[in-house]
Amino acid sequence: MTDIDDTPAPQGQLTLKLLASRQDTNLHGDIPGGWLVARMDEAAEVAAGREALGRTANVAIEAMDFLCPVRVGSMVNIFTRVSEIGHSSIKIDVEVWIRAPHERDPQELHKVTEARFVMVALDENGRIRGVRQEA
Repeated sequence: MTDIDDTPAPQGQLTLKLLASRQDTNLHGDIPGGWLVARMDEAAEVAAGREALGRTANVAIEAMDFLCPVRVGSMVNIFTRVSEIGHSSIKIDVEVWIRAPHERDPQELHKVTEARFVMVALDENGRIRGVRQEA
């Protein structure tokens, strides 16, 4: 991963796109960081599942900084990129970019956060398995 401020555009593939709605807010009307982390985890699971061809689970999240608040009505775009594949683990770089509710330019995105998610492949019994299973 790179320094959080040195990338002017999203890296990776758009994996999840959703609207931050009023029901997702905290007492101050902002979207809480935990809500974003949960959505990032979902996106990482989708990306890792594609590589593992099946079920995966999150075992770690590397450091995360929040650069700006997410307001109700923001379009939340979550990008993922596979950074490393081990025997049973897959590291997924996850970035969150938003389009503010009153942004005039529909292409204008603002980076909110990024993190590396470490996922492991699981078998049908929930035990860790190899990412690339032998047939």
